[in-house]
Amino acid sequence: MNEKDIQCRATQFIPSDLRDEVNLHIEKVRSQMLRDGIEACLIGANPNICYLTLRFFRGYVWVPAQGNPVWFTICPEHLQGDMVRVIRKVEQIPTMLAELGEAVPAKLGIEHGELPYSEVERIKKAFGGIETVDCTLTMRHARMVKTEWEQKQMRVDGALQASVYAKVPDLYREGMTDVELQIAIEGELRKKGCLGYPRVSGRLMQINLGSVISGDNADCPSPYDFSMGGAGVDPTLPVGADGKEIMVGTAVMVDMNGAFNAYQSDMTRTWRVGDLPQTAMLAHRCSCDILRELEKCKPGTPIADMYRKAVEMARERGLEEYFMGHNRRVAFIGHGVGIELNEFPVVMGRSRDILQEGMTIALEPKFVIPHVGAVGVENTYIATPDGLESITVGR
Repeated sequence: MNEKDIQCRATQFIPSDLRDEVNLHIEKVRSQMLRDGIEACLIGANPNICYLTLRFFRGYVWVPAQGNPVWFTICPEHLQGDMVRVIRKVEQIPTMLAELGEAVPAKLGIEHGELPYSEVERIKKAFGGIETVDCTLTMRHARMVKTEWEQKQMRVDGALQASVYAKVPDLYREGMTDVELQIAIEGELRKKGCLGYPRVSGRLMQINLGSVISGDNADCPSPYDFSMGGAGVDPTLPVGADGKEIMVGTAVMVDMNGAFNAYQSDMTRTWRVGDLPQTAMLAHRCSCDILRELEKCKPGTPIADMYRKAVEMARERGLEEYFMGHNRRVAFIGHGVGIELNEFPVVMGRSRDILQEGMTIALEPKFVIPHVGAVGVENTYIATPDGLESITVGR
């Protein structure tokens, strides 16, 4: 790519090499809108803007069931495209749509579950008090099955993440705290190109670059909806490493971020310092066996059946009381992964979703053993016709 091409790409709202992919994403959203009975959506949430443009900007995307999508950008202002319109405020959008000949339906899809209440009300007022319908789930379901291009991005993530995990044993030093080990791992991730900011879904969800938990800290519940907890180093971010020394006879669980592009991978590995009790070793083996069993699942498998199988295997081995937590247990063993770390489907007993080819799912059957720590493995998988393919391959 020469200098002229680079300059051109920098000013194109959607670079020419990504137009087909963006169009595919728009068509997937439209298909889901049709199933949900929505005639048009005005999208404003960050992850959905990324999905519909493969970039981030401050503004909105107009997606009609029929007709042309329109990108309304507040900032940056220099980007170019046929259907790009620069605005200062959302109140300008209805007039611009009219000038473009775009009809506004009686009901407008807005992400009630993503945007602040005040912004939703402002959009309603801008459109003359229009009736709105929540399109939050419409977008989440549209993003659930990944395109080949998206899968390729996630394979890159998984390979880079696994390459850093391979260095963890060499990064550990006797007497280290969990925070010091986490810092060392973070450094390696950033050197490999990690963006350093995982996107997570949910108003109550916050996370840094990941989690390193060891010993009793693994049994400390967190208010966040992650599979594992940890006290953290401050009550304002109560999750993960707590700053204590990693002791002999404990397990060290590493669950760090794998975001090297717009997409992410999710991976957990566990190491031990010295010998662990037999219960911990059996639980770790059970986690590996659960993954091997679930890897056989093919498209058409009910997601709820995957969860039930994992619980059944833990129960059969007498490990149910430690499965997915001890002091506080979570009711899932996995989740979709993509632009956000926690996407659909959620692998839980009450899921109504069916495994589909192209879904990208992180499975994390984990156990918390009191006074030892958390054990288990997590991989990110792509659902293929032959089963689940791990893209986070490594020790």
